[in-house]
Amino acid sequence: MPGTLFVVATPIGNLEDITARALRVLREAACIAAEDTRRTAHLLARYAITTPTTSLHQHNESKKASSLIERLQRGDDIALVSDAGTPTISDPGQQLIREAIKAGVRVEPIPGPNAAIAALAVSGFPSDSFCFMGFPPTKASEREQWFERARQIGGTIVFYESPHRLRDTLLQFQRFVGDCQVVVCREMTKSHEESVRGPISAVATPELSSTGEFTVVIDIGLMTINEPAEAPTDAAMLTEFGVLTITSALSRRRAINVIARRYNIPPNEVYASIERAKKLVE
Repeated sequence: MPGTLFVVATPIGNLEDITARALRVLREAACIAAEDTRRTAHLLARYAITTPTTSLHQHNESKKASSLIERLQRGDDIALVSDAGTPTISDPGQQLIREAIKAGVRVEPIPGPNAAIAALAVSGFPSDSFCFMGFPPTKASEREQWFERARQIGGTIVFYESPHRLRDTLLQFQRFVGDCQVVVCREMTKSHEESVRGPISAVATPELSSTGEFTVVIDIGLMTINEPAEAPTDAAMLTEFGVLTITSALSRRRAINVIARRYNIPPNEVYASIERAKKLVE
């Protein structure tokens, strides 16, 4: 009989958050496939678990999966863990799971901590329906598509972000979607845990922390109501267009739509204003 691949959720910070079932599975498994064996070693040491570990991360999963499937087919039980939280949620493990299913191996979840769900639970935003969008892309064209998808989905959006891109991402959200209500959760379950709430314009300040692990929840359906700003001069419109297309890497069409929405004027008027300003500087 083949063994079982257990997908085991582990703490996202506080080591007390692991379940009794997860501890039993980690003790009884023949092997633990860990994203980072050094980080997993801290958890195992805390609970005196001596099960052997092997690394399984984004750089070796394609090569390592086949050997783990062979062990499972021989009858070994294997526990899959990530650095923190639930494996495969913006973490490695999907390929191993797909191959296990294809090979007829039982895949069993051991539920537990997850940063996205934890942040959603304390956000106060609607949670009967939401979209988890992982990490925003880093390439400009892909980021534009990512923000456009979020705008089209609407409702409650949950995503992860790195510290050095967090403020820029929030400001881009504000430009694409509006001044939505947001909850930024930092270092959840750890000693320096904190949550910042409010409209993006109030949260995305230069003082926003640049260290830690961040989970963001945005309610696209909940905006701060502001009166549309008075339309700027042609020259100011051209300058704003340049900022959006060069600094924020938006397409020309997208930048015009953002400006039109910001000042509540038709896109064709924005285009005409920009063209008039261009002629004056030529």
